[in-house]
Amino acid sequence: YRDAGADVLYAPGVTDPGEIAAITRAVGAPVNVVMGLQGGLLSLDALAALGVKRVSVGGALARAALGAFLRGATEMARDGTFTFAEAAVPGRDLNRWFAAPDNARVSFEP
Repeated sequence: YRDAGADVLYAPGVTDPGEIAAITRAVGAPVNVVMGLQGGLLSLDALAALGVKRVSVGGALARAALGAFLRGATEMARDGTFTFAEAAVPGRDLNRWFAAPDNARVSFEP
């Protein structure tokens, strides 16, 4: 792919630090890895130290959101409680983010 003109080489599914380091040394081009998969729990700093130049998360954020939804639905059905809502994003923050001009930076404080 590099010889065909790829700017970044992708290494999806590789989560072992030794393998990642070997790939980044061997290819002679920027490497992208996918985090957020099972077993892929390296930090951005750790990945940078291994030579990674770009990180993708694929559908990990969507799967995390679906996990929160399912935990909340399970709590309501099983326990009849609503403590899951304590982790919800406040409505005022959503309103501020959606009211922000295009391309404006908005912050999130959990």
